Amino acid sequence: MSEPVWFQFLTPRDKEVFGGAGYGARAGYGKRPAILIIDVNFNFCGDKREPILESIKRWRNSCGEDAWDALPVLKRVIDAARVKGLPVIYTTGIRRPDNWDAGSWSWKNNRNDEAPTVIHTNQDGNEIMPQIAPEPSDIVVPKQKPSGFHGTNLLSYLTLLGADSVIVCGTTTSGCVRATVIDSFSYNFRTTVVEEGCFDRSQASHAINLCDMHAKYADVVKADEVVGFIESLPKGLFELPKGQRVG
Repeated sequence: MSEPVWFQFLTPRDKEVFGGAGYGARAGYGKRPAILIIDVNFNFCGDKREPILESIKRWRNSCGEDAWDALPVLKRVIDAARVKGLPVIYTTGIRRPDNWDAGSWSWKNNRNDEAPTVIHTNQDGNEIMPQIAPEPSDIVVPKQKPSGFHGTNLLSYLTLLGADSVIVCGTTTSGCVRATVIDSFSYNFRTTVVEEGCFDRSQASHAINLCDMHAKYADVVKADEVVGFIESLPKGLFELPKGQRVG
């Protein structure tokens, strides 16, 4: 198995400190996991595969090719979860057309005044990517801040489902994924992060935040292991929403 992506950024001293201080122990999976897919929408992926420096000209939050590399991994995890009847919960952004409710997001980016739903296309940037589009029995949680838990119904949905753990994928690793993972940890859910199922616009931030999450808040695990775990679970653990297809 290949080394975690963050190893290339750590000094020998860093590795000794983590080992000597006891960080990075495996917490293990729960018995009733829900899958969280964080913000995998057009805003963060763009509308086509292209280098990030091209993609951000139209989609300022795009993660470029790294996003498109992660999409097949996400689909594989989601497909395995659906076979077993596990909850698949998506988060995505929501904004007023005038962008007033961006709030504190407007303080740290000088392109924040761009229209939130039409970015040189007619595409809603908050629409979840079609490669992993929600099914009727899936749950979509709109949010306005980094954590999927902040100001949303996510915690109450996990309680209603009887989930004891979450498996997290999505973007950005250093932002909304990390914030969601820390809140999940704070609510005492066993938390797993799929290494190749997360992405960020900064490769260094991606790697180091995975490192930090694995050290303290979650198990950062390769996709093959996560899919193997999901496939080992019995069917029928959850009573999911019945859903309703339109059209």
